[in-house]
Amino acid sequence: MISIRMATEHDAVGISHVHVDSWRTTYAGIVPEEYLATLNEAERAPLWREWLTRDIQVYIAELDGEIIGFISGGPIREPVQHYDAELFALYLLQQTQGHGIGTALLRELAGTLNSKGFTSMVVWVLEKNPSKNFYTKLGARLVASKEIEIGGVTLSEVAYGWPDLEAITTSPEDHL
Repeated sequence: MISIRMATEHDAVGISHVHVDSWRTTYAGIVPEEYLATLNEAERAPLWREWLTRDIQVYIAELDGEIIGFISGGPIREPVQHYDAELFALYLLQQTQGHGIGTALLRELAGTLNSKGFTSMVVWVLEKNPSKNFYTKLGARLVASKEIEIGGVTLSEVAYGWPDLEAITTSPEDHL
């Protein structure tokens, strides 16, 4: 059975594993392979331990005590139109995608941000990331774009936004 809960500093190693593994599977063929090969779970764990002490929301999805996905979000980091919150990261191990876990994590984050006074949310996604359709199926609309550099390559990044956080928590979409 899958459970979702707020992450603690003790979850840093498991989150790091999902983060690195997901980058390698999601961004293969998009981000340079040399860059993906340099990603290191052991180096990410202390970063996640530190991030988990910040004023951001991080939830994990667990299956049989193993972290299989996570989501993080908080106040928007750079202005995008009228949006006030940002989904920073949502990653699931490849074999657990398509079972509604991402939707459950997104709804949990949206509900928490809404309860903290946020009203809208944006997420930045690499334009070539096929997972971007996940956000549009849950009501997000394309609102901005920019160029970023990863591994020495310039890539296009697009922002999808939800003007109403409550709409995410009440979406009829059961799972993707």
